[in-house]
Amino acid sequence: MRARLRKLLTGALPIVAVGAAALGALAGTALTLDALFPPPLARLDELSVTVADRGGKPLRVFTNRDGAWRLPAVAGDVAPLFVDLLMAYEDRRFESHPGVDPLAVLRAVGQNLGAGRVVSGASTLTMQVARLLEPRPRTLSAKLIEAARAAQLEWRYDKRAILGMYLTLAPYGGNVEGIRAASLMLFGKPPTELDAAEAALLVALPQAPSRLRADRYPERARAARDKVLDRAVLAGVLSVKAADEAKTEPVPSLRLPLPASAPHLAGALRAQRPGEPLVATTLDGDLQRAVESLARREAATLHERAGLAVLVVDNRTRSVLAYLGSSDALDERRLGPIDMVRAVRSPGSALKPFIYGLGFDDGIIHPLTQVADVSTRFGDYAPRNFDRGFNGDLTIQEALQRSLNIPAVLVLDRVGPLRFADALRRVGARLVMPAGTTVPGLPVALGGASINLWDMATLYAGLAREGMVAPLRATPDEGDGVETRLLSASAAQQVRAILEGSPPPPGTVQAQELRGSGPIALKTGTSYGFRDAWAFGVTERYTVGVWAGRPDGTPSPDRYGRNTAAPLLFQVFDLLPRDRGRPAGPIASAPPAELLRRLHAGNPALMDGRQPDRPRLLFPSGDMEVEALGPDGRGEPLTLSASGGRRPLSWLIDGRRIALSPIARDVVWRPDGPGPVRITVLDADGRSDSATITIQ
Repeated sequence: MRARLRKLLTGALPIVAVGAAALGALAGTALTLDALFPPPLARLDELSVTVADRGGKPLRVFTNRDGAWRLPAVAGDVAPLFVDLLMAYEDRRFESHPGVDPLAVLRAVGQNLGAGRVVSGASTLTMQVARLLEPRPRTLSAKLIEAARAAQLEWRYDKRAILGMYLTLAPYGGNVEGIRAASLMLFGKPPTELDAAEAALLVALPQAPSRLRADRYPERARAARDKVLDRAVLAGVLSVKAADEAKTEPVPSLRLPLPASAPHLAGALRAQRPGEPLVATTLDGDLQRAVESLARREAATLHERAGLAVLVVDNRTRSVLAYLGSSDALDERRLGPIDMVRAVRSPGSALKPFIYGLGFDDGIIHPLTQVADVSTRFGDYAPRNFDRGFNGDLTIQEALQRSLNIPAVLVLDRVGPLRFADALRRVGARLVMPAGTTVPGLPVALGGASINLWDMATLYAGLAREGMVAPLRATPDEGDGVETRLLSASAAQQVRAILEGSPPPPGTVQAQELRGSGPIALKTGTSYGFRDAWAFGVTERYTVGVWAGRPDGTPSPDRYGRNTAAPLLFQVFDLLPRDRGRPAGPIASAPPAELLRRLHAGNPALMDGRQPDRPRLLFPSGDMEVEALGPDGRGEPLTLSASGGRRPLSWLIDGRRIALSPIARDVVWRPDGPGPVRITVLDADGRSDSATITIQ
């Protein structure tokens, strides 16, 4: 017996060896083919770009480069009921077969032979994925290739990954592909929220997406949906009652548009981040849509070619909560495609608060300083107030709240326009000078240089951050940025406190007073010729900026900041949460006696009949270390500023005169290199002030 068994085993060994060798060769061939011909996954990368709000909900969706709506999806993106219905209808053994289902093949062959024609298919979900990845004509050879590709996919990926491929690529008619796009366009909801009727329709449509389009052939779509529901009952996925209730639901008769909010910002972010299918933003989707709706209503009250722009900022994080580049990006009459948040325009008097803030820091003025609002000439420049009148003596506080022009120019004359422009540049706000002008002058106080809404909102947000300014951010991955001080904390607080006392626009009832939500620090501006109307509002938590006007620069004589931009600003604030933080606090009292005297034009003395004050260096001051060297070690422009003294002023570096200032009280100097230098300002009477600083 043992001998016979030994003989049988000995005879079988060659056969086993041959079989093992054959299997090894087959496996080796399969591995080689898999390496040489990997699955063609390119279509999975050709996705629509979605720009999402801070909660992950779509703000705007773009078609892919083929013009299709194709959003990526994974198994967790759909309701479990949809997956159950899909398996019951399409592939009951999906979780167990290796890509091809032999039982389904036998069933289909038997049914087709019995009917004498093709009445049933045997494609698994994995085979359908293979066909979607690499579309081919429906032939026998194509079926064989699909089967091979299906086995390859099963070898490489798990079931959830394959299901995700199907959910991404399944066709739903026209240029709609994938479960997420279909669910949004047919039902206006994400696929996680599908009910039985909706899920059944989305299971049925890929069977014949063109023939079953619900918006064109609703009865065909209904019949296909109901067939899925019946199959679900047989599979035990749904009860008869649940299926009957689902059948009573109507099928959608039209396709809904995909989200298209924040078009200017979304378009810019998409261009900046090629290849990213999902771009997250800091925007509050509900607020963004409310601002867009509000802007459309307000634009209807303006000239047919006028537009609006709005920016809402959370001051705590400098995050942009709403971004409106125009009232309607598709309105060509209003030049809607132009992003007016980024457009460079004249700010009118909207920069005045920062002039006064620097004046507070320089010790030139105090909120209670008396200033002369009278006809004044600065060389050949004679500014006029908005109403063409004069108000005589009043305080700096009143002058800023009433946005008077002559006092602002008086203060800028003391601060120095070069220093002012340089201070804005250092915190990232760029002033664009008119053509042919290279050096900023006193007209900067009244809109004689241009800037965009983004940079203006950046500056105003700094008032709520104790004078510290840093870039705004529209995406969460932009980081905190580098904060740079524009104003001292006390100066920023004083400016904001003064602006909280500014009168609201005519006819506006401040809802924050009715709701107890605190005052808004308000500043408006109107550019020369009524071309631009601005309004900015600041609370501890929020900054809102509004621009209104004609993008083509045509004047709108009946439109200015207080009657156009400011009312819209208050409506935007009404959309924000009630808790807007604490007010700025009281306006400072009891200034030094010398700051109570009258500020007058002509020289920086506080006019009381005495000789002008001696010159005083405002910047830089003694023993200061100044970072004024670029990466290459060469000096960068540095603005030297002084007050007092009788002009012209002479400027000396280590005893060598570098400039003579007949009118201005500041000059630009470029250091030669690192190390200590002595800076001296000398007036016409020979009086001087000096400081030794270290350049690094």
